[in-house]
Amino acid sequence: MTQPLGSRLLNQLIRLIERGWRISRYYYRRLIRLQDPPKYIARGVAVGVFAGCFPFFGMQTPISIVLAVLLRGHKLCAAVCTWISNPLTYVPIYWLNFQIGQSLLRSSHDAPSQWDSLDVFLDETGELFADLLVGSLVTGTILSLASYIGTVRLVKAWRAKQERQRQQDQQRKKYRRHNPHPSQLISSNR
Repeated sequence: MTQPLGSRLLNQLIRLIERGWRISRYYYRRLIRLQDPPKYIARGVAVGVFAGCFPFFGMQTPISIVLAVLLRGHKLCAAVCTWISNPLTYVPIYWLNFQIGQSLLRSSHDAPSQWDSLDVFLDETGELFADLLVGSLVTGTILSLASYIGTVRLVKAWRAKQERQRQQDQQRKKYRRHNPHPSQLISSNR
């Protein structure tokens, strides 16, 4: 017996979300384990987040890589972090960007029913796009600064934790070498 269409679509959506989480965890771990300086990694992340806030579909990754080269950031991190905007986040990100741009530019737009000519339509579309770009610039700047600071702290904390674990492991090995377990003493006396 086949499943209803809604159930199949829901299962596919769940698998897609799970796959997205697996991919994001994979890249998060790769990001954390990079051996480059934290600020170099953070510049790449910040540039990628900045480029991901703009509505240039298909151009976000190339823009982020060019910016990463210019600002001496990690290119892979820049490319991956453009995924901040994806099919699940397009609407909320660009709606917020548009609202911010509209409030900063203090623009108001007529309803589409009042667009009676191509000139009015093009003027309104240009204003709408300007609102979106200004909002994207503001949002991208804020998020890129936050991601830069967060990435530097995250990478440094991860590396400090790894160093502490490495030192603890060395201490354990040293202790075991000088203080063998009683079962090892019994077996060596035979």
